[in-house]
Amino acid sequence: MSEPDGRTWRDQQRQAVRAHADADARRRAAEQAEAAKLVAWFVTEATRRGLRTTRLFARGYDGRGRYRTRLTGWYVDRAETRAVDVEGRFHLLTVPGGLRALLFGVDPEPSPAPLVVGAGGRDGESIPLRTLLTRLLDDGTGEPGSTTRPAAPRG
Repeated sequence: MSEPDGRTWRDQQRQAVRAHADADARRRAAEQAEAAKLVAWFVTEATRRGLRTTRLFARGYDGRGRYRTRLTGWYVDRAETRAVDVEGRFHLLTVPGGLRALLFGVDPEPSPAPLVVGAGGRDGESIPLRTLLTRLLDDGTGEPGSTTRPAAPRG
């Protein structure tokens, strides 16, 4: 392969990689926007129905410690590691932990909500966010329940 041919091939490869990365970024942005709509819908509906909120706690990465937060909202999974706060933000409630966290509490940052909770996890357990949020509303207690009537908007 001559130098100009090699350079052309490398340029084509770079463009292809860039195109794939751009497409992936657009897909993720669309999924995050759809998930954000679901979370906003859930908060509106939970508030309308008078769903009880709870003080949210975070857990240490190692699963041992339980740390106070300033957040109030609803846990969306039985493990209480994911939640939606009353402001309509999604939180992963796992933190580094330690003595400082135990004494002063923690402030987990909101993160983009996934459309499928647990996707790509090692245990193979995944569930659509819509299903989790609908279960909370259908159960009526603000705790992860067991009914699965579809109530969330499609979009």
